[in-house]
Order: sequence, then C-alpha cells, then structure tokens
Amino acid sequence: MRNITLQRTGTLLALNGLLTSFGFAQSPATPAVRPAPIMSRWEKQVTADNAWREYPRPQLMRQQWQNLNGMWDYAITPKTAPAPTQFSGAPDRGQILVPFAVESTLSKVTKPLTPDQRLWYRRSITVPRDWNGQRVLLHFGAVDYECSLWINGGLVGSHTGGSDAFSFDITDYLKDGQNQLLLGVTDPTSTGEQPRGKQLLNPNSIWYTPVSGIWQTVWMEPVPKAHHIDEIRLTPEVDSGRVRVEVLLDKPVTGPTTAIRLTAMDGNQTVATTITRADRVAYLPIQNPKLWSPDSPFLYNFRAELVTVNDPFAGTANDKRPRRNDAERAAYAKATVTGTAADAVTSYFAMRKIAMGPNPTGSTGNQPVLLLNNKFVFQNGPLDQGWWPGGLLTPPSDEAMAFEIDFLKKSGFNMLRKHIKVEPDRYYYLCDKLGILVWQDMPSGFLEGQNESPGDQFEPIRRSKGVEQFELELRRMMNQLHNHPSIVTWVVHNEGWGQYDNPRLSAWVKGLDPSRTVNAVSGWNDRNAGDFFDIHTYEPEPRFPAPKSDRVVVIGEFGGIGWPIQGHLWNPEMRNWGYQTYHSAAEVEKAYRTKYAKIADYYKNRALSAAVYTQTTDVEGEVNGLLTYDREVIKIPVETLRQIHAPLFDK
Repeated sequence: MRNITLQRTGTLLALNGLLTSFGFAQSPATPAVRPAPIMSRWEKQVTADNAWREYPRPQLMRQQWQNLNGMWDYAITPKTAPAPTQFSGAPDRGQILVPFAVESTLSKVTKPLTPDQRLWYRRSITVPRDWNGQRVLLHFGAVDYECSLWINGGLVGSHTGGSDAFSFDITDYLKDGQNQLLLGVTDPTSTGEQPRGKQLLNPNSIWYTPVSGIWQTVWMEPVPKAHHIDEIRLTPEVDSGRVRVEVLLDKPVTGPTTAIRLTAMDGNQTVATTITRADRVAYLPIQNPKLWSPDSPFLYNFRAELVTVNDPFAGTANDKRPRRNDAERAAYAKATVTGTAADAVTSYFAMRKIAMGPNPTGSTGNQPVLLLNNKFVFQNGPLDQGWWPGGLLTPPSDEAMAFEIDFLKKSGFNMLRKHIKVEPDRYYYLCDKLGILVWQDMPSGFLEGQNESPGDQFEPIRRSKGVEQFELELRRMMNQLHNHPSIVTWVVHNEGWGQYDNPRLSAWVKGLDPSRTVNAVSGWNDRNAGDFFDIHTYEPEPRFPAPKSDRVVVIGEFGGIGWPIQGHLWNPEMRNWGYQTYHSAAEVEKAYRTKYAKIADYYKNRALSAAVYTQTTDVEGEVNGLLTYDREVIKIPVETLRQIHAPLFDK
C-alpha cells in the first residue's frame, strides 16, 4: 500500500519524503498510544464475560475445552527485571482484558510496551475433575512477539512469532486445585526485523499503533494420554473427485493396530468413509461433488477418529507386510474396529479448485486468467487490513467480522486481500461459510535499509537470523491456514517491504502448497516469479498491467478515494488523508465509477483477472475506506456498489 497520490492532482510524492513521512525514519523510544476516540458498536458491547467465547479452532474441534479469556493480572517491568510478585499498587500494574493487546482500548490498559520492557500476565487456572487421566494442552491463538510460560513456578516453554497459534502440554506442571499461570512477553515492534505487519512505534500515515502481548484467545483442552490427533490437512482434488486427507498424531505410532477412521458428510449424511493406518495419506472419494464458490459456499462436514483395529496382516512376518502401498491401504480400509474411539475431532472441507489457465472464451489471445473450478471468474475485492479502533488487531466478535464480510458480498465483492495480517482462525471460518475468496498476505518485517525501493534492479540481502524467522513464520501461516477453502492465493511480499529472494520464496511456497496460486510480489518491482503479474496504480484512472503469456495480470491495489467524515475520525486534529481526497458523497461516487469503468474494460477486453480496491475501512489516519473506521458510515450505498460492480460478473 504505497505509491501515494494526494488530493486531486495525481502527483506522486517524492520517494525520500514518502519514506520519512510514512514511518521509515527513526522511531521514538516510547511508542505513541492513545485511547480510541471512536469505537464500533460491537466493541462497545465487549465485556470480560463475553470476550471471544466461541470455540477458537473450527478446523479441529473437540467437545471438552475451557476458555481462559477475561480479566488477568498484568505488570510491565524492565526487560532485565525478575518476575514481579505484586500485580497491583503501581501505575504499570493492574488488570487486563485478554485477548486484547496492552496498547488497545478494549484491554482496559491502553499503555505502550517499549522494546526494553517485559509485559507479565498472571492468572489462576483450575482443571476440571472430569479431565483426570488425560493430558492438558494450553493453547494461545497469538502472542506478539516473544513469550515464556511458567506454571506453578516451573518453566514450561517459550515461543517466538507474533501471528501464529501455539500450544504447551502443561500436564506435568499441574497440581490439584488452583494453579498459577505466568506469562512473560517482550516485543521489539519496529526496532526488530521480525514479521510484524503495519505496526510502528511512532504510528503515522499508513503505519499503525503497536500491538503487544496476547491478542487472540487463550484456552485449554484435554487429550488422551497415550496418543491424540494433533493436526489435520485436507486438500480437495476436484478434477479427480476426491479429497486428500492427512491426519497426524502427536507422536509416531509403530503398532499395526492403531488407525484413523475418516468420515465425510453432507450435513449428517455420510458421503464417504474409510479407515487408514496411522500416519498415512488417505483419500476420500466425493461422488458428484458440490463445488464451493462465493455464489455457493458449500462445506462438507468431516470427522476423524483415533481407533484400534484388528491387525489386517496378523501372522505375517514383519518383512513381508505391505507398507505404504495400495495393498496396505486396501486392507486397512476393510479393517474391523474394536472398542470405542480414543480420540475424535470434527472439521470441514470444501471441493474447490483455483488455478491459472487459458481463458476458456479464447477472446483475449494467450493471456492466462485465474480459474475457479475451471471457470474464469473475475476476482473483485478490497484491500482488507482488519484493524479496529478499540481492539487494534483483535476484532471484537464473530458478529463484527460477519458484518464486514456480508457487507462486502452484498456490495458485489467476491474476494478480499487480507493485507499484511493473519486473522484469528474464526475469521477464515466465516469466509469459508459465507463464501468469499481470500488472498492471504504474509506479514512484512524489516528494518530501515532492508526494504526495496521502486526501480531497484537487485533485491536487498538479509541476515540469516531474519531470513530464518520470516520463512519459519511464513510456513507456520501456510500450515495453520491450509484447510480453509476461502484462501486461494498466498501473497509472499508486498511493495518491497523486506523483500528478498523473491523467486526462490515464491517457488518454495508453490512447492509447499501446489493447490493454490502464488502472488510472488504485489506492487513495485516484479521479479518474473509466481503466478501473478501485479501492479499498484493509484492514479485517478488505473493503469493496465503489461500483458504476460506465462502469468495472470492483476491490479493488486488501486482506488484509495479519501473522504474524511467528521465524528468518525481517529484523530480530528491531524491531517486525515486519502490517495485522492474528496468532501462529498457525489464526488466520491463519481471518482469510484470512473475507476471501476476502467477495471471493467480491462476485464472484458484485456483479460484482467482481478482487482483490489483500497480499502474496506478507514484505518487510523487513513480515510480511504468504503466504511468509516467505526464501521458506522457506508460511504457509497451498497446498492450503488453492486450496480457499479455488476459488469465484472457478466456471463
């Protein structure tokens, strides 16, 4: 999100001034944090009793679990200080509402965390008696950025990474009755090169308030003592009419009687089932599959059970047993289950294919296009940053997230680009359920001097430490979001922000997940990699990307029509900006129509595959949203938006 044009002249800012005014200059020692002067209606409804109560992981659900969101004790100390014993009686001690970051208004703290400080959390937990005899897992949806966990004074473990979920087995640290949980967190924010998205210690313009500490749901669940299902990977194969299933246990199993029973359902009706030996790839045939699309977001239910079976090859010498071949697969599919399942989880999947291919109409020469379920479907979406005035990176509720997705769909969008942020898992569940395509960005991370400027012939080089962390978190993001059918594209880099080894990384991402398309770099310097040629064009009339015979052409950002609406501004005292700024509904609608007339022309006559309008909502000082930051004002009526977008979906 850059190449900024201000006012109506369309004049580009000089790059040096842009870099300074947009946050690449030195940040102050103390982050700038301010209480939210506006909040959405859903944020106003958040309390300690209702904060994020839903099951946080829809793709791998168990019946028993315990939500740990609510009021926790907190303390902020120097990073070098020992763990505090007192959590009250001082300005930097008190209570915090989890799962909202310490800088946020909804946390009830709204204080900065500097890179030389540590944020401590404390609370008591009691394990239900009916969990006795099982292992207890403690899950964190996300903690920004580095944390260590103690239970009853024992160090359980540590985690580094601000956007990914992680878990600890805390069983051996527990005692009867109350147990004390202590979590220590540090966050370098923009003084480190770690992936952090658009956080800056000195938030301004396109850079926003820092987020530190717990910012997604914390919860516990019991699992069987011997083995439990730890991970599920579901990959639809539409052309062959089946779904690839990988169920992974917490540790390998060598015995031949441990197996996984898999069941796919249309509602409550079984459509496919099989049994597979543990730690094997399996396939479920889906006859006459109901294909998922934004127009028909059908989801199949799925169940995986850890079961014991009679050994299909009992009496066969070990060196004569079929192993990882069709004979073994066929024998286990008919194996007899004994007893009840030791573990059972539910999930869902969709039959959906995304690919690059020739235009089925053949009307635009050899320009490839994006195909959804083997059909050319134009992808029209907004740049969606997912920031909230009261919660910052943490949305207030399922209802709030569903409102936004529903608004976009009713307005004639079938896609969104999730920009430089990883959402809570329930967000993607709603995208799957409501039906909207998602381009998922990898959060950027870099220090000043590690970003690539427009026109650079060569990419910057990066330290091994930064490279390793970026690629670790990229792989975690892909693994954890793999099962969501709504996600159709991985975006590796954005506008040179920490860009490095782009061709290698895009090929690596494609190798890890060939079931999706890869946008190697959105905007700025194209490196002839991935499936996309993607430009950003913020002129009053968007430019067209140069045709490509080996990649689809898309406009990864355009628009940016600014309209500051009094009473709905993050800071009325500052200059609230847009890429072009207007001051009336009529001017805004006229500019929007002008831009989308070009997009429709490019789609119909030049095989443009997708366009991303900046943006869904205003964010802090940016006022180029279709909605105000508090989500109270829709700047262009839904019916008008739908009518403007209609030519993009003419059959």
